[in-house]
Amino acid sequence: MPIPIVNSIASWFLKKRFHQIDLFLKYPIEVQEELLFNLLQKAKNTEIGREYDFSSIRTYRDFAERIPITTYEENEARIERARQGEANIFWPTPIKWFAKSSGTTNAKSKFIPVTNDSLEDCHYAASKDLLCMYLNNNPNAQLFLGKSLRLGGSKQLYEENGTVFGDLSAILIDNMPFWAEFSSTPSNEVSLMGDWETKMQAIVNETIKENVTSLAGVPSWMLVLMNNVMETTGKGNLFEVWPNLEVYFHGGVNFDPYIDQYNKLLPKSDFRYYEIYNASEGFFAIQDRNENKELLLMLDYGIFYEFIPMDSYGTPAESIIPLSEVEEGKNYAVVITTNAGLWRYKIGDTVRFTSINPYRIKVTGRTKHHINVFGEELIIENAETALRKVSQLTNAEIVDYTAAPIFMNGKEKGAHEWIIEFKSPPKDLNSFTKLLDSALQEVNSDYEAKRFNNTTLNAPKIHHARERLFYDWLKENDKLGGQHKVPRLSNTRDYLEELLRLNSTF
Repeated sequence: MPIPIVNSIASWFLKKRFHQIDLFLKYPIEVQEELLFNLLQKAKNTEIGREYDFSSIRTYRDFAERIPITTYEENEARIERARQGEANIFWPTPIKWFAKSSGTTNAKSKFIPVTNDSLEDCHYAASKDLLCMYLNNNPNAQLFLGKSLRLGGSKQLYEENGTVFGDLSAILIDNMPFWAEFSSTPSNEVSLMGDWETKMQAIVNETIKENVTSLAGVPSWMLVLMNNVMETTGKGNLFEVWPNLEVYFHGGVNFDPYIDQYNKLLPKSDFRYYEIYNASEGFFAIQDRNENKELLLMLDYGIFYEFIPMDSYGTPAESIIPLSEVEEGKNYAVVITTNAGLWRYKIGDTVRFTSINPYRIKVTGRTKHHINVFGEELIIENAETALRKVSQLTNAEIVDYTAAPIFMNGKEKGAHEWIIEFKSPPKDLNSFTKLLDSALQEVNSDYEAKRFNNTTLNAPKIHHARERLFYDWLKENDKLGGQHKVPRLSNTRDYLEELLRLNSTF
C-alpha cells in the first residue's frame, strides 16, 4: 500500500484520538477524578470494594482517608488467591493473566494482575497513542511500510489453576490481534522462546532479512541485539542492514548512558528516539514531541495517580497528594489505582514534574534505588547525569554500573563504592574517579555537603569490571531478558558484593 494511503488511514485514527487527548490536556484534574469514581463504581461489589465501602465514597478525601497506601507484599495474599482462580477479589471481571516480575529490589517473584480492561484500555491503547504521536510529529514517516522489531522478555507463558503468568511482553504478544504479527518481527514463535541466548541469535537470523523501520525495547538489551546484528552481518552500521530504519521506541532504563553507543551504530542526524514509561503495573507516559525527552503523563488509561514527595517519603511526616497538588521540579514517588485492581499501590518509581500545564514528567529512579546512608540523597538521575558528563570528558563508554555505600567503621568515614564495566575505559581511572566525585557534587548539594572537607564522606572508590560481568551476573540470577535491569544504586552492599565476587572468580 502506498505511503500516502497508509498515513491517511493512520491520520484518521489520529484525529479521533487527539480529541480525547485534548480533553485531558484541558481538564486533567476533572478527567482523573471522573476516572477514579468510575473505578470505584466498577469495583464496589468486589471483596475489597465491600471492605472499604466503595459505594459510600463521595470525594477524593473520602478515598484517601479510607483506603491505605499499599505495596506488593500487602497485596500478595489476595493476588495469590486470584492466581488460584478465585474471582471478584479486587476487580469484578475474571483475571486470567499475571505479569511475573522479579524486579531489581527483591529476588522474590511478583505476579502483577493484568485484566482485560488494562490490556485494552492501557497497554494496547498506549501503543496506538505512541504511533499516533510519532506520526503526527513526522507526517512523512514510512513506519508502516516495514516492520517493528520488538525485543521483549525471555520467558514463556505458564498456566496454573486456569490462570497464566509470564513476562508482560509475552502476555502482550500472546494477546495481540492476529494481524499485528504481520507488522512486527521477530515472529511470535521466536519472541516467546525461553532460553535468552538461543533466542537472541534466532532474533538476529530472522530480522536481518526483514525491512525493519522501527525498534522497540529496553536500551541495554537492544544494544546487545544490535551488536549481535553487526557481528553476524559484518556491516559498518545498522542502516546497511535496515536502510529504512527511522525510530527507536525505548523505555525501562535511563537512555543517557547509552546514547553515544547508539549514535555510533545509527549515524544519521534525523534518526528519532522516542521514550516511553511503562511497567507491569501499567503504561504511564509517552514522549509526545520530537527532540524533547519530557514525557506526557497519560491521564485516561484507567490509572488514577497520587504522589508522595520524596523529601517526606518513609518518614512520620510522609504525605500523599493528588495530581492537582504536585509542583514542578520536585521529586515524587508514584502511587497508582488501576483498572487491573491495584488500589493505592506504590510502584517503587520516582518522577519529577517538568511541567504542570500539561503534566509532563521525567523518570528519576526507584524509591529503593538510591544511596542515602549518610544523608546524601543520591538518586539515579544524579548518578547518570554525572557519569555521562565524565564519560564525555574522558572519552569513556559505559556498559553498566552499580554503586553502594562503604559503611563507617569506627573513626573511618563512609564513602561510595562503584563497579563500572566500560566498553571504552578511561585512560586514567583515578582521574575518572575524581571527575565523577566533582560532577556528583555539582548535581547534588547534599552529596556536596557530605563531601566538603571529607566531613562525612571520603572520596568514592571505583572498580573496573571485567568484560560481560553484569551479563554474567544477570545470567547467574536467571535475569537474562528484555525486562530485567541491573540495579544502579542501593543502600545495602548485597548487589555490589555479589558483583565483586563474580568479578574476581574469572
